[in-house]
Amino acid sequence: MLEVKTTAIFEIYNKLLSKIIFLLATLHPSTSKFMQTPTSSIPHLIAAGFHALSDPLRINVLELLRQQELCVCDLCDALGVNQSKLSFHLKTLKEAGLVNSRQEGRWIYYSLNIPQFSVLEQYLADYCQHGLVSPVRSCCD
Repeated sequence: MLEVKTTAIFEIYNKLLSKIIFLLATLHPSTSKFMQTPTSSIPHLIAAGFHALSDPLRINVLELLRQQELCVCDLCDALGVNQSKLSFHLKTLKEAGLVNSRQEGRWIYYSLNIPQFSVLEQYLADYCQHGLVSPVRSCCD
């Protein structure tokens, strides 16, 4: 009996935690106001996140940003690519919400947007929680 209650509490906790993570990830990064992403754009945000993760150069950018915030020139040097090519990939990462940028003088610095990674992680974790899918009933009966 105790195990059943513990499992139910754990499921409620996970659902609340995923909602909190999602709300944190949908805060508009350029303002301190709470501006939530419209519900209709949630699938787009998830698809954009996985698309951004589908390129080896973008993965390398993210790996570098795991260590510290970096400016574009440092990223170009570390990756051995020109600024034009890197800008295209940074735009994709930024549109997916995976990186934040800030300008300091004439330099733009990039850092990871951890809450968005949590949203993608939670999206995948939800599949594991559901276990096996029920078989489809025959529609021709």
